[in-house]
Amino acid sequence: MANPSRQAVNFAAPRGFATAFKADCKETFFPDDPFHEMKHEKPLNKLKKTIQYFIPLFEWLPNYNLRLFRYDLLAGITITSLAIPQGISYAKLAKIPPIYGLYSSFIPPFVYAIFGSSKHLAVGTVAACSLLLSETVGAKASPQDDPTLLGILVDFLSHSTITGFMGGTAIIICLQQLKGIFGLVHFTTHTDVVSVLGAVFRRRNEWRWESAVVGIIFLAFLQFTRYLRQKRPKLFWVSAIAPMVVVVVGCLFAFFAHAEKHGIQIVGELKKGLNPPSIQYLNFDPQYLPVTVRAGLITGLIAMAEGIAIGRSFAIMKSEQTDGNKEMIAFGFMNIIGSFTSCYLTTGPFSKTAVNFNAGCRTAMSNVVMGFCMMLTLLFLAPLFRYTPLVALSAIIMSAMLGLINYDEMIHLFKVDKFDFVICMAAFLGVSFISMDVGLMLSVGLALLRALLYVARPAACKLGKIPNSSLYRDAEQYPGSTPIQGALVLQLGSPIYFANSTYIRERVLRYIKEEQGVSDSKTDIIEHLLLDLSGVSSIDMTGIETFLELRRILDSKGIKLSIVNPRIEVLEKMTLAKFTDAIGKESFYLSIEDAVQNCRFSLHSSKTTMEESLNDQNVV
Repeated sequence: MANPSRQAVNFAAPRGFATAFKADCKETFFPDDPFHEMKHEKPLNKLKKTIQYFIPLFEWLPNYNLRLFRYDLLAGITITSLAIPQGISYAKLAKIPPIYGLYSSFIPPFVYAIFGSSKHLAVGTVAACSLLLSETVGAKASPQDDPTLLGILVDFLSHSTITGFMGGTAIIICLQQLKGIFGLVHFTTHTDVVSVLGAVFRRRNEWRWESAVVGIIFLAFLQFTRYLRQKRPKLFWVSAIAPMVVVVVGCLFAFFAHAEKHGIQIVGELKKGLNPPSIQYLNFDPQYLPVTVRAGLITGLIAMAEGIAIGRSFAIMKSEQTDGNKEMIAFGFMNIIGSFTSCYLTTGPFSKTAVNFNAGCRTAMSNVVMGFCMMLTLLFLAPLFRYTPLVALSAIIMSAMLGLINYDEMIHLFKVDKFDFVICMAAFLGVSFISMDVGLMLSVGLALLRALLYVARPAACKLGKIPNSSLYRDAEQYPGSTPIQGALVLQLGSPIYFANSTYIRERVLRYIKEEQGVSDSKTDIIEHLLLDLSGVSSIDMTGIETFLELRRILDSKGIKLSIVNPRIEVLEKMTLAKFTDAIGKESFYLSIEDAVQNCRFSLHSSKTTMEESLNDQNVV
């Protein structure tokens, strides 16, 4: 006999494949449901809003005015002063001609202004990806001999991996700048700490004290401006223009002091002119393609994860949002188009974005201003930077990298999550002492291992009732909760499929064994097992077969299986697989309270029937 007060579960007909597939795609690619507001719009308005969604420029440009432009103009000029020295420096780090660093700050900013969703992100090259390109591609093809062999390089790394990777990268980049600081001519091609330090000390005969003195002076100046920015945030512009000051002063010093005669190396010739097309240099030679694909995948993931994270962090400060899908499209387009115009990998550097934010930018127009400023630089000023001392670029890079070693975050990871700390250290130590790609793969491998463990060994818990309420919570977390007489309530909290179904079955049976072993009293025998599936988002056929097998085992023990609040995807699969018919629709409940009340009703009815049977026997 069923409990008459229970709420009925909705056993609607399963959705068609097209409907379910459309819903899954929508949740996967458009979780914010941007097209919901367009349902009742006229066709022209719907088309307009669709274009605005995919091309954000059309969303903010119609409302743009001179008041906003004043802020963006100042911000754009400010970040240009940082883009020039950084572009030259990071091109040097990537071991490609310095002019390519300037090219990479010209075309990509225009592309990002069209497709990007962040108001504050400033586009440019980054040190980590520059060194990674040098290590991966440079090992197969020398950019100095044939730079055209670099080819095309076009939210998936964990926070721990990025923290460790950036810290390890900062260490090896700083050490590599010792070549420029000491004015070394010969150096190692390896990037690990041991090889770099070994190369520095083996070449003591090449050390030039003049270069070291100039480098220390520049580095001290740059660090002082960073310190000044931290103490007085309103003076952020001093730190922003400091690298440009170093470059200008370095050029003047090298020109008038004839620095080359004293062992201080300079950048050399920089041709003026806009980016030449490079699409004709695409190279699909099997000799180079695997290296290019490898470099593109690794640097692309790092650049995308870093750029999206930085854009979001600054948007949060203004209570705004960025769209991850739009950012991926913007990064993809600006790197594809950039690779056709002699650029190399670009993303959103933290230092440049911070300067852009503090300079008061209002829209992505600041990137457009930077693009125009870089165009003027390439057309008229590029040759003037030929006298830039390499030691000045080394000092700029070292100063930027010292801020990327986040010791506080590593300590925080150790206190909060030891496994996250291990993932972080795998990247940090792997990058520092082996190589960048190996360190990254070690860290990602550990992160994937943990994810697989979470999936293969999903969380399950026994629920008890909170006194004086209708709430059921984890009995271990809430020791004061009361067990349900004659019933065991378990909550499953992950998708159920072939990789974890056996574990779930064994874990459920162990719960029953443990529960029945607590007391030998006949009144405490488990007669009902209630499985709360509200946290189970999906199930496959192996999972359904596991439930059928579990039901057979429970039937042999005299225990009735009931399902509580399955989600629509799970209920549809169970209906199509005839599982609902196998255990009966009356075994499905809308809430734990409904299921518990029905169990009590069933136990009471069973007890009454048993007592009547005993009375009849006594009368006889």
